[in-house]
Amino acid sequence: MEKQAIQNSRIINGLLIAAVALPLLYFGKTLFIPLFYGLFIAIVLYPICRWLEKKGVPRSLAITAGLLLVLLLFAGLVSLLVIQFNAFLQDLPELKAKLQPAISNLQHWLENNFNISIASQERWWADESDQLSGKAPGLITGIFSQTASGLFTLFITPVFAALFLYNRKDFVRFLEKIVGAENKQRLQQVLGETILTYFHFIKGMVFVYLIVGVLNSIGLLALGIRHAILFGFLTAIMTIIPYLGIIISALLPITIAWITKDSVWYPIGVVGVFVFVQYLEANVIFPKVVATQLNISTWATLVAIIAGGILWGVSGMILFIPFLGMLKLVTDNVPEWGAVNILIRRNEGKNR
Repeated sequence: MEKQAIQNSRIINGLLIAAVALPLLYFGKTLFIPLFYGLFIAIVLYPICRWLEKKGVPRSLAITAGLLLVLLLFAGLVSLLVIQFNAFLQDLPELKAKLQPAISNLQHWLENNFNISIASQERWWADESDQLSGKAPGLITGIFSQTASGLFTLFITPVFAALFLYNRKDFVRFLEKIVGAENKQRLQQVLGETILTYFHFIKGMVFVYLIVGVLNSIGLLALGIRHAILFGFLTAIMTIIPYLGIIISALLPITIAWITKDSVWYPIGVVGVFVFVQYLEANVIFPKVVATQLNISTWATLVAIIAGGILWGVSGMILFIPFLGMLKLVTDNVPEWGAVNILIRRNEGKNR
């Protein structure tokens, strides 16, 4: 009876925590998004900074060197994408001109197969354009707000990362006070596993994205698709959002192939390139390059992506996967949370 009462009390406490945490996460996303980006960057950079500090480098210089390394990688990638995007914009008028016959063919196809007259289609398009024009001020305001928010995140994230790294002992002592002296050793084990796992995981994933981007670009170049490097690396980067990223990012090169080529086999070829590279990534590249795996179930991953998207948008889709990985590492070491571990871990054996 007493055991049942304790279990009921834990369930109620969990529900109360969720009821408080979810609104807090949603309305406080302006703070939490850059805060947690900074935390994960700090986790990845910690082994590098620790190694430099052991070599006699002051902590502040070690942190600066780590952040500069991240900045150089990010700047190089952005520069490549900007150059390719500018080339894409130069070809945009030609793409629009080639798009007109394709739109005309689509209109005739809709008329022949669904009895939707071209005049009706044009009236619908005109109505939608008028509505879009009416919403233009709101869209511009939204774009400006998102741009300002993105710039704020880019600026404050490395600041948070630096502060996490510089004051890491204070944060560890804070966690030790929360969990209590009896759980101090368990906390140290979880923190050590988290840092080691994510350092090797992120390091490996950077190489995976580079390899996948190169393979995508080679495949698109072989098909003669314009701006193959842009689309190849954009698609590779978007795989940071599991399942959904590759689908969304592949739509643009497929559309470009459909517009610029005179055969339907080119868009099919683009799909084939991405499918083949994704197969290699999942079965050959990832297992070989990334030695450390999070071993999270597909069900839990999809729930995390959807929940993250609802709460924080695209940033939530990206950040909630590491959250889930951390929860998995915690439940691996806390027997009391074994039920949660069963839900989120990948079951390697066969169901009975």
